[in-house]
Amino acid sequence: MDISVITVNTNDKERIIAQIASVKNGAVGLNFEQIISDNGSSDGSVAEIKSKFSEVKIILNNKNIGFGGANNVAAKISSGRYLLFLNPDMRVAPDSLKTLITWADKHPRLGIASCKLVKETGEFNPDTSPRRFPKLFDQIIILLKLSHLFPSLLNKYLYHDLNHDSEQAVDSVRGSFMLMRRELFDKLGFAFDPRYFIWFEDVDTCREAKRLGYEVIYTPIISCVDYVGQSFKKLPSLQKQKWFTASMVKYFQKWEPWYKWMVILTIKPLGILLVLIASKLNKHYAKIND
Repeated sequence: MDISVITVNTNDKERIIAQIASVKNGAVGLNFEQIISDNGSSDGSVAEIKSKFSEVKIILNNKNIGFGGANNVAAKISSGRYLLFLNPDMRVAPDSLKTLITWADKHPRLGIASCKLVKETGEFNPDTSPRRFPKLFDQIIILLKLSHLFPSLLNKYLYHDLNHDSEQAVDSVRGSFMLMRRELFDKLGFAFDPRYFIWFEDVDTCREAKRLGYEVIYTPIISCVDYVGQSFKKLPSLQKQKWFTASMVKYFQKWEPWYKWMVILTIKPLGILLVLIASKLNKHYAKIND
């Protein structure tokens, strides 16, 4: 088996159906499987997948066990030489996955890779760029929403100096399109550290890969359309902020000195409060505009 394409689905019927169709076209020429790990969907998406794509394997988790947890469940039953973790809001280009696997086979120290993620127009989307490993400074900027006032403060963290038309080693890539070598998965014993419910699990896995001596590479050899967080838009902002900050604390507890995660832990309530205030203001102005 060349590649196992793994996707977590939570009530995302329209996008997951389109994504599966794109994977089928994208994997032409490969021996592949696609596994959907469903986090308790109630929108009929599981029945729709079974009806239209009987060859796709479906795991029913009965409840939302998180992004990393659901991916891990699927990864354990996969059999591909490579594992591709692919979000529902991604669209794979025709025949592109064979190109990616052929390229990966020429890089024996490759542990993780991602491709050029673009808008529907084909234009590169800076929101989908690789990330440098988080530092205390840039995460404080994010928590306090200062980047909305001073965007350049995050230029280094967001790899704004990256040449997106050139293959290169990077610190981390996004879990929305993450190719992993089977050998790395076997050594780690997981695809994503299960302590993270959602967020920071992708950067954590990239850091684990580098710790074990593997390369993390960005390559523009193929591109993939990324609709960037469409699956998350229906979730309340406050809930997303709570998950995000909880995972940030766990990341710093795992990888950084104690005083750094203590700073994050201290600032965390203020970040949540700012999101709560912004959410209430948005609702207030929405009522006025109505």
